[in-house]
Amino acid sequence: MGQDTVLEMKGIKKSFNQVDVLHGVDFSLQKGEIHALLGENGAGKSTLMNILGGIHQPDEGEIVLNGQPISMDTPRTSQEQGIRFIHQELNVVTDLTVYENLFLGAEIRNKWGMLNVKEMCNHTEEVLAKLGIYVNPKAYVRDLETSYKQMIEIAKALLKDSQLIIMDEPTTSLTDNEVGRLFAFMKSLKESGISIIYISHKLKEIQAICDRYTVLRDGSFVGKGTIENTDLNDITKLMVGKSVSTDALYHRNAIGEPILHVRDLTSDGNFQNINFSVSKGEVVGFTGLAGDGRTELFESIFGFRKKNQGTIEVGGQSVKINHPKKALQAGIGFVPKNRKENAIVKDLSVIENMSLSSIKHFEKKGWIQARKERHKFEDYQRELNIKVHNPKITIDSLSGGNQQKVVISKWLEVNADILIFDNPTQGIDVGAKNEIYQHIMNLAEQGKAIIVLSSEAPEILRICDRIFVMYQGELTGEFNREDATEELLMEYATGAKKGEKQVG
Repeated sequence: MGQDTVLEMKGIKKSFNQVDVLHGVDFSLQKGEIHALLGENGAGKSTLMNILGGIHQPDEGEIVLNGQPISMDTPRTSQEQGIRFIHQELNVVTDLTVYENLFLGAEIRNKWGMLNVKEMCNHTEEVLAKLGIYVNPKAYVRDLETSYKQMIEIAKALLKDSQLIIMDEPTTSLTDNEVGRLFAFMKSLKESGISIIYISHKLKEIQAICDRYTVLRDGSFVGKGTIENTDLNDITKLMVGKSVSTDALYHRNAIGEPILHVRDLTSDGNFQNINFSVSKGEVVGFTGLAGDGRTELFESIFGFRKKNQGTIEVGGQSVKINHPKKALQAGIGFVPKNRKENAIVKDLSVIENMSLSSIKHFEKKGWIQARKERHKFEDYQRELNIKVHNPKITIDSLSGGNQQKVVISKWLEVNADILIFDNPTQGIDVGAKNEIYQHIMNLAEQGKAIIVLSSEAPEILRICDRIFVMYQGELTGEFNREDATEELLMEYATGAKKGEKQVG
């Protein structure tokens, strides 16, 4: 162990239910370094970090921290060693205030044992200011944007003195500006000698912020190196085990008749005067920057949000959708962007999450036909390459990417004519992204009308027939794929241009 080595994990093995998850993994971390831990969903990254965080114990192997062997037998042990874990899935308590979330379990009290709210609020303001976030410490977390919830999650880890911070997909819900502020703060932490393990599927972020990388594949160590001396394509090949094509998966389908018409849809404070249509067999993209209103728009169309004016027509018939149940009846499915809050029931099994919205498909005389349910899940498991050894385990045992595939399987089973995907590849590795893109194209080929919401222009450009751009709740541009470029979409997403319609 070198004199600047903070952490060594040697020969770490772990299995769950007699299924090997980690096969003797080695990992090391230097003082004051930002180290990328990479791999596909299900490669073992989170399991390895959960062992370091004291959530799981290894079956074999050794952890050496600052030259001393240590047993991370509980999360508290890990925290006492100055290790902080920022999890991929948000762990904020939405019914508590901002300061209550930051100090949950570590409340500051005065000499009489009473809560010192003023001091906790002051500390909250200080740590959030370092991240460029200015919110009322007494505001309820449920009222904040998702990106602010993510920053609160990060702030919780930074509140106490740390020597090692694990960041698991910390930028998933952040805007570009917020990512920039986070990276600037990470660099200052690095300069002060704090070490960071950074897990992300966004290789451009890895290139921008990390010093070294380690790659896991199928629970085994497969490679490491310095970022500046490595081509990103080589890292991708290590992650997947083969070269992954970044060519467009797009192929033009036969576009059928229009199936969805939205006319003059308005929701005060969210979006206004929205008009568009989508046809059978068509993939239509909606893009923009954070706060553009696209998620709110489609949550309204799906009945999550009730206060809106305007008209929605499905198949030529006007429909009143004031609840998701009405949307389902109208043939509309919705894959939301926030898995944990809106898409999964974490205490239910993988297979139950798949069948939740279509339980009548598996019901007979009031009883669930478990064999039929299991066979249908196995079909989706093969189709979407869902990595799970036992579908009866709770869904929160899966990696984020595999959870997302289960969510998609749920809506495929509903068999809706119109499918809305909000950030469908959020937190998913490059190989799984291609699988989901291909599946979206296959659904369009079957005649489904597909709507994809994404702030990532390259994603929209890869698979969409038409592209709408939103800015501050308005549609500012509509383009055929042949006319759209990243630069053009950005001009309309920032409000620099407005009102363009380049559709033949």
